[in-house]
Amino acid sequence: MRLLKVLCITVLMAIPAATLADASDVPGSAEWYLHIDLDKMKSEEAGKAVYEWFRAEALDEIRNDAGVDVDKEVSSITAFSVTGQGPVIVIDGRFSQETHDKLMALIAAEGDISPLTAAGRKYYRIGDDGDVSYKNKDGNVDLRIDSLKDGAWISMDVRNKILITGAEEQMQKLLANKGRIPRVASGRDTLLVLTAEKTLLQAGMNSGLVKNGGNTDWDSNILRNTRQIAFLVAAAANKLAIEARLITTEPEMAESLASVARGLISLASFDDSMDAETAAVLQGTKVEAKGNSLSLSLAVDPNLVVRTITN
Repeated sequence: MRLLKVLCITVLMAIPAATLADASDVPGSAEWYLHIDLDKMKSEEAGKAVYEWFRAEALDEIRNDAGVDVDKEVSSITAFSVTGQGPVIVIDGRFSQETHDKLMALIAAEGDISPLTAAGRKYYRIGDDGDVSYKNKDGNVDLRIDSLKDGAWISMDVRNKILITGAEEQMQKLLANKGRIPRVASGRDTLLVLTAEKTLLQAGMNSGLVKNGGNTDWDSNILRNTRQIAFLVAAAANKLAIEARLITTEPEMAESLASVARGLISLASFDDSMDAETAAVLQGTKVEAKGNSLSLSLAVDPNLVVRTITN
């Protein structure tokens, strides 16, 4: 959980961020993406239990330490990265003047408050080594963001958006298009984005990013034979609908992985030590292979999800 808290503090304080409507706006050339819709999580019955856990684990701490009330001000968070250009972190919300002033103080402390302009909108350069600090009641907290080691560009000049990019060109494009980067969905390696009517969370990545990164912990047979990975959590009646999809290198690999997944689920669901509710969820899990696509879907009680991640 420490990683989650640091991520939230980093996004909301260390780097003023910005917004896209949802993950469908992520460009197809992105290496990875993450989108969390906090408004829907709070308003949909199936998302409330997960939101309360998220608030207690991270958002209350951000409010206490950084003075930003995410619960009141932030609607959604989107982040993605394009090869060679670094990350774009996106926050949509209804930001108070107090939050705006704090972010300007951060810019003054870490960068240059002389604004640059693009499409008639202001943006700022901040940092040159990836170090960002803010003062809380216990003193200075230093956070390092390796992907922003060469600094970043920040703007709060698009209505209800705060933008941060790892490349100035990306910032200029965002400002010219009112904070959005149109998704270009074409080509074999276009990043897969799963969508649903009441999406709470979406994530995905080009698995080559992990395979080529030298991280042996992820060097599994599944990843070696996977091109794309995508994940979705949506509200469906009073349950959470969870879907994961892998795009494999060959159709035969998708079928083989589906067979393995069904076998593992079958073995696990009949484990005598597993509670009946979890076993029922596993038994209701659908695994399907079609062409070189492998999909896994299930519906689960949100309270079971919270109990699972807190145990």
